[in-house]
Amino acid sequence: MSGIDYIRGDATAPSVKGVKIIAHVCNDAGGWGKGFVLAVSRRWPGPETAYRAWHRGRAKNDFGLGAVQFVQVEAYVWVANMIGQHGTRTGSKGVPVRYEAIDRALGAVAERAREVGASVHMPRIGCGLAGGRWSRVEPLVEERLVRQGIPVTVYDHGE
Repeated sequence: MSGIDYIRGDATAPSVKGVKIIAHVCNDAGGWGKGFVLAVSRRWPGPETAYRAWHRGRAKNDFGLGAVQFVQVEAYVWVANMIGQHGTRTGSKGVPVRYEAIDRALGAVAERAREVGASVHMPRIGCGLAGGRWSRVEPLVEERLVRQGIPVTVYDHGE
């Protein structure tokens, strides 16, 4: 039995009280323009602007697989830009998702969530354009967040 709360809805609009972190996976190529990031950008311009600046300055910062950038978008809402996919296309080296990077990034999200008393909200991270399987991601979410006592809601969009 999973400790994750699964609901149908929009992960950019969590309706719970308190501090919230919206976690999602970004690529390590600087691309922002398809998938869940479009929903994020429609709601708040800050996470995209911050991600693009983070990528541009990558020679002098921690940008890379497994890194997380936290962007405050409302008084009690943060967006976690997690670098969990290598490139943007499936090729000879397989799908872009990198489970180890997602695992490391979720560890940083858990640390921040504990610090600020936040719940965590996300789509099925790494399973859209990144090409991952939820059966591989879900145990990482369970281990890094749920078992640490952090409430997690996963949103399935659509009907």
